[in-house]
Amino acid sequence: MSDRLQVERLVRELHAARVEGELERLCRVFAPDARMRIAGSGDGKRIALDASGMSVIRPWLSVLVKTFKLSRYQLLSLTVEGLRAAAHWRVDIHSKVTGVIVPTELVDIIELRDGRIASLTEFFVPC
Repeated sequence: MSDRLQVERLVRELHAARVEGELERLCRVFAPDARMRIAGSGDGKRIALDASGMSVIRPWLSVLVKTFKLSRYQLLSLTVEGLRAAAHWRVDIHSKVTGVIVPTELVDIIELRDGRIASLTEFFVPC
């Protein structure tokens, strides 16, 4: 499989697992020593996360899946260069805690190694 097809498949798998809220499926796309960074803002508050290794990333992914339901997914653009990708996407994020639904745009910067995500940096902002 070409690098481009592998990267595209993995980005789509990452997003599908997020939208469907499937923690085990989501964890499988990450390398054991992956790094995940998330930065954005919501309700005037900065939100930042920096985690390395699946033993640290998994609990954070679990919180995301338990707290937020994603719907109306749209992949707006996907740029692939070698084993790196930039994905611009939009979803409605529904808080399972407050019931609030927020249309949100996200950009993922992804690096692959050995067919899995080695690094994910995600930026988001409510629309």
